[in-house]
Amino acid sequence: MSKAAPAPQSMSRIQLGRLVPLYAAQALATGATTVSTILASIIMGTLGLGTLSGLPSTLISVSAALSAGFFGALMLRSGRRLGLGLAFALGTLGAVLGFFGGKLGLTPLFLVGASMMGAAQGGYQQARYAAAESVPDNRRGTALGALMLMSVLGSFLMTGFSRPIERLAVTFGTTPEIVGWLVGGSLLGVAALLMLFWTPVREPVAATVAGATRKTPSFSEAFRVPGVRSTALALATAQGLMVTLMSLTPLRAHNMGMDHTSIAALISGHILGMFGFGWLTGPLIDRLGVRVGYVGGAALLCAAALTAAQPGTGALGLSMFLLGLGWNLAFVSGSKALTHFPAVQGVTDGLGYITAGAGTLLGGFLIARAGFPALAYTCAALAVLPLFSAWRAGKSAAPAGKAA
Repeated sequence: MSKAAPAPQSMSRIQLGRLVPLYAAQALATGATTVSTILASIIMGTLGLGTLSGLPSTLISVSAALSAGFFGALMLRSGRRLGLGLAFALGTLGAVLGFFGGKLGLTPLFLVGASMMGAAQGGYQQARYAAAESVPDNRRGTALGALMLMSVLGSFLMTGFSRPIERLAVTFGTTPEIVGWLVGGSLLGVAALLMLFWTPVREPVAATVAGATRKTPSFSEAFRVPGVRSTALALATAQGLMVTLMSLTPLRAHNMGMDHTSIAALISGHILGMFGFGWLTGPLIDRLGVRVGYVGGAALLCAAALTAAQPGTGALGLSMFLLGLGWNLAFVSGSKALTHFPAVQGVTDGLGYITAGAGTLLGGFLIARAGFPALAYTCAALAVLPLFSAWRAGKSAAPAGKAA
């Protein structure tokens, strides 16, 4: 960064008030995702396209991959606040279109809305870098963990409103899954407004990539930066496996006879694993380094996939919790490592969205042809990939916070 970081105590006083709107907006965005895109596979079934149950999540992930680099470059050029505000506004419009597409039975319109929601996620998910940039390097895991803790509050708020959402669905003459998109759009609209009240503590600066200062490096340039490839592998694996199982497990639960409220509880357990332990995992990674996060994340992701293949709703609940916690460890570790590479954050995030999109699309086909256990066992085998990232982090001579 261009300026020396303030002392930790003075920085913590400065950041407290300034980060409240950012953290609140991220909580609302997580709530919007909880009541909309996570259950998109069920909507595809109601539209008569069960074999394409993974398509909305695929479009969301692909759109996020395509937009992540754009939003990353925009934030480097024009600041985090503008980029995040536009991302939340785009998500608001996409959610409204998705609602009308689902309610009116217009599948193309619903998929357009899903694509716009995905493009928005490619932008507002980079709020984690804004939070991490606001504190010294040895506190960045803690800042990321606090952001995740706020996210779980937003998600639980929405899952706790499952009954009112069901009543709202009756009012609109549609299903809870579809009306959830309208609720999600409202939450993202409020998040966009909150950006008007947030002032970044500092803005990111362009990094030198491939021998030249570039604000929008290509994928090939980004991956020539030492430490980026192994970090991207962990992030892409965690994001791909988490989104694939998160998106397709509700369909399995629905087929097992679970109602909307029960599925909402299932998602709550998953969100608890994803975000509820940020107060612990963030400081743990600050203290022990990213290598511990990669190893722990790989172990838990593998355990989650194996558990998902077991019969019974109890196994699904445990699987979703382990899936979230495993993603948390790998994601916080990789995100902390990427705070040292501002110019490549967007394109590296894009790779994670690409793997998530491929996973949900192929996962839907795999379930249709070979059943859900086949998908779960495949995910378990892929979950070992972050161990390579841990090995590379361990070989690095850089400090734990920079190892990638």
